[in-house]
Amino acid sequence: MADQSTDPNRKTRLYSPYHDLHAPIQNLYNLPTSPEYLFDEESVCQRRSWGENLQYYTGSGYLAGAIIGGAKGSIEGIRAAERGDTLKLRINRVLNSGGHTGRRFGNSMGVLGLIFAGMESVMIHYRDTDDYFNSVVAGLGTGALYRAAAGPRSAVIAGAIGGLAAGAAVIGKQVMKRYVPI
Repeated sequence: MADQSTDPNRKTRLYSPYHDLHAPIQNLYNLPTSPEYLFDEESVCQRRSWGENLQYYTGSGYLAGAIIGGAKGSIEGIRAAERGDTLKLRINRVLNSGGHTGRRFGNSMGVLGLIFAGMESVMIHYRDTDDYFNSVVAGLGTGALYRAAAGPRSAVIAGAIGGLAAGAAVIGKQVMKRYVPI
């Protein structure tokens, strides 16, 4: 049997969606690997804007808090099951407890992310540099501001915990960059 694409007696041609493009197929799907910017000023700045930081930290905080809180609440719901409960009642208790605790933890962590992003952006703006010091001070300020209503002692302790957590995150990020090949 003769090949249909080279058969001289063939009256029709095979359909090719790329026939009229007059461009090599490789050029159609060669996408750039570097980011493309609308304005040249954006390519000079190698960090996220304050709005992007705000969305990233708030969203990440809410998501992490909701997952952790949902797991904690589900475990509490399982432990709170009583002896005579039906399966439907037990499932309802687990879902309600997980949803309630997840929502509460998610909102708290989202607010922490919002405060942290705001403080870090203010530090970057006033110091005109983006370094580790900004993150540590933002963590310290976030913890202190978050617990300020509970009194000065609680605010100082929470500020120290926030600063240590931010410092640990910065150090962990640098360790990951150096020792984990990605």
